[in-house]
Amino acid sequence: MSERATREENVDVVWSGDWVAERLGVGLEGDGELRELLGLALRRNPKRAHLLVSNVLGKHVPQKPSVVYGAGYELGERVRALLGEEGARRAVVLGYAETATGLGHAVADGLRDAPYLHSTRRPVAGVRQAGGFEEAHSHATSHLLLPEDPALLARGAGASTLVLVDDEFSTGNTVLNTIRALHEPHPRDRYVIVALVDMRSPADRDRLTAFAAEIGARVDLVTRSTGTVTLPDGVLERGQALVAAQEAEAAGPVPEAAGHPAPVTRVDLAWPAGVPDGGRHGFTPAHRAALEAALPDLAERIAGALDGGARRGRVLVLGFEELMYAPLRLGTALEQALGADAEVRYSTTTRSPVLAVDDPGYAIRTRLVFPAHDAPADGPGDRYAYNVAGAGFDAVVAVVDSTADTPELHAPEGLLARLAAHTGQVLLAVVPSYTPTSVPHSQESAVLPEPLRGPDFSSYAPEDVGWLLQDLSDTELEAPTEEREEAIQSGGAHYAESLPVEYQPSTEYQALFSAALEASAARIARAVGTVTETVLAERGPRPVLVSLARAGTPVGVLMRRWARHRHGLDLPHYAISIVRGRGIDATALRWLAAHHDPADVVFVDGWTGKGAITRELAAAIEEFEASGGPTGFDPEIAVLADPGGCVRTYGTREDFLIPSACLNSTVSGLISRTVLRADLVGPNDFHGGKFYRELAESDVSGRFLDTVAARFDEVAGQVEAEAKELLAADRAPTWEGWAAVERISEEYGIHDVNLVKPGVGETTRVLLRRVPWKILAKRGAGADLTHIRLLAEQRGVPVEEADDLPYSCVGLIHPRYTRGATGADGKAVKGA
Repeated sequence: MSERATREENVDVVWSGDWVAERLGVGLEGDGELRELLGLALRRNPKRAHLLVSNVLGKHVPQKPSVVYGAGYELGERVRALLGEEGARRAVVLGYAETATGLGHAVADGLRDAPYLHSTRRPVAGVRQAGGFEEAHSHATSHLLLPEDPALLARGAGASTLVLVDDEFSTGNTVLNTIRALHEPHPRDRYVIVALVDMRSPADRDRLTAFAAEIGARVDLVTRSTGTVTLPDGVLERGQALVAAQEAEAAGPVPEAAGHPAPVTRVDLAWPAGVPDGGRHGFTPAHRAALEAALPDLAERIAGALDGGARRGRVLVLGFEELMYAPLRLGTALEQALGADAEVRYSTTTRSPVLAVDDPGYAIRTRLVFPAHDAPADGPGDRYAYNVAGAGFDAVVAVVDSTADTPELHAPEGLLARLAAHTGQVLLAVVPSYTPTSVPHSQESAVLPEPLRGPDFSSYAPEDVGWLLQDLSDTELEAPTEEREEAIQSGGAHYAESLPVEYQPSTEYQALFSAALEASAARIARAVGTVTETVLAERGPRPVLVSLARAGTPVGVLMRRWARHRHGLDLPHYAISIVRGRGIDATALRWLAAHHDPADVVFVDGWTGKGAITRELAAAIEEFEASGGPTGFDPEIAVLADPGGCVRTYGTREDFLIPSACLNSTVSGLISRTVLRADLVGPNDFHGGKFYRELAESDVSGRFLDTVAARFDEVAGQVEAEAKELLAADRAPTWEGWAAVERISEEYGIHDVNLVKPGVGETTRVLLRRVPWKILAKRGAGADLTHIRLLAEQRGVPVEEADDLPYSCVGLIHPRYTRGATGADGKAVKGA
């Protein structure tokens, strides 16, 4: 254990209020436990200079989660004993944002059967306000009450008790404001005020007694400790001057720790469906039971992501402002999961600006400053994490809700980067933000599920990509290739309504893939680097990568890895469905607009053929905006290879073998192509997809990524030169590929450009999941077509050499297909 950690454990050696008491004459008197519970700090606040810092609240001072939770739970048990079993069952618990949201939850747990609601400073679109009040001494005063069930605060119609929970009961003003605001519309016979400490003056005690008599209700008080704060004359002005002097002396933030920043890894919690992230809209006993049942598995997922040193060292579970209860319970469960080998602590970030002084007699030793990352209603501003830097944590588990999982969180100056400089490992756990079902349909983007992530959906790491899809893994969607082709060409079905049977490569074909990957890795790395640098230069500094599933997804992952490897950028990356003839997933676009600036979105695909998807995307975005959807999306696509001359942003315009085109799901995270079928996908659902877990033994998705990424440093110099040259060049689309496709369609009597698939990638797709008629190969194309020739041989498809192709090859789908056009073995019948 570090020296600093030892000092934190021995809280009784030096009182963490001595520094303020000696300089300002602030006195703290009370029962024997008071100084163990509270320290003192100073803050820049025009209404109150001093801050009582709790050692058991889990806000500013990292503490054992079991201690924090136990403090609130014990208070709840005392309230239960006060009210009796029946009275506790009829009670409603209300906690205060931001510091007491977790404490109030724990009190409600101690009552066992009481629902819980906490006030909030975050407005939620579409949720009607049921009340509000002011907190006079706070730096952010307005509290909103946003219950999903508007009748929650009226529960019991007078006979029920309202239990109000705050971390400290100092003057009583906040509680009086609350009771006054709620008592008039919903009068009650009884109120119980719960706090860790009661610090009221005798005059304040008398005022509460008079107020209770005025409204004709009984008001009880349950606290853990009692005392008073003595403030000498002029303490506010002297405190402000002391803060100013200390900040000037500090002259800067906490210096970054030596060495490389810690890696940041996203942990997929698999948060239980239907369980709110907290009490902002209400938290019922049923929610509590569901969370309790899920906690062991949630903790195991976190424990499994910790490296060996952290599992036997100091781990901090760091919550986020009002999100206190979820990380607190994750912390208590993690204590159980890791056992005595590890030392788990819990605290949260905060809006409150507090002076940091690295002195044993001061409660706030260090301060990390970072920008707000949840688009707060009152605008941007600094946020803080206290007593984290220098505390010797081997790992920090940052827990945020999905509303706060924004580019600002991942920015170079954001919270994750600040944490990474002061610990050995950072884990990011995102809890889905809960939005009440009462939100009108015009706000449906707010109630969408969160992106699917590995390992529950796909073999990619959870930080690599979030899939804006719904999981149809348990639905039978596969149909024989010949059956699908006949239905598609006859107009009886759309290709996106079913899935082809996944091609299982032969040993010979797998060896061919391996050889192709080794031979082309550096070439792909160059293209990845070039297209990423172009995107950063023209769409930076923090683009949101949105790959077109599924061919674009490996490219999006590689672009994300390049940005992190070369620039330290942690770019968001999602995969979205687009279907030829049906357009893009509008529900997914609304989700993106709700979580990111549409102007930052960069669509990513693997390659262009004739440019059909390029045109499809442009038309779909135009239609989406015309129908009232959020505006600002740029329909331009960034691709690895643009042999068709269809886009401005590309890594190369050469038509070469990209090994990820050689296979289907086994090189794309084990995810199927996307599905759009009316009986499975509703108007407000994401498009569907399947996760082929059963193909895990054949999965080479990670190998493909790692092999290419291993060549990043080798090609960095070439990328720099090529990107600079491209940025200065005329990159206007030529649509050369489209013209060639139209010519081939007529020349071969096909008369349908959709049956002409140009380029190595598209030709491979034809051979893997359509009924090919013939292959046109550019004479002298060489090794890039080795796998094409092998697949063509296996399926009995003729390969014709051609001299005038702008592509390495072109795949022609059988233009007049019926199942009679193939033999019993599925191979094309000659002359058909």
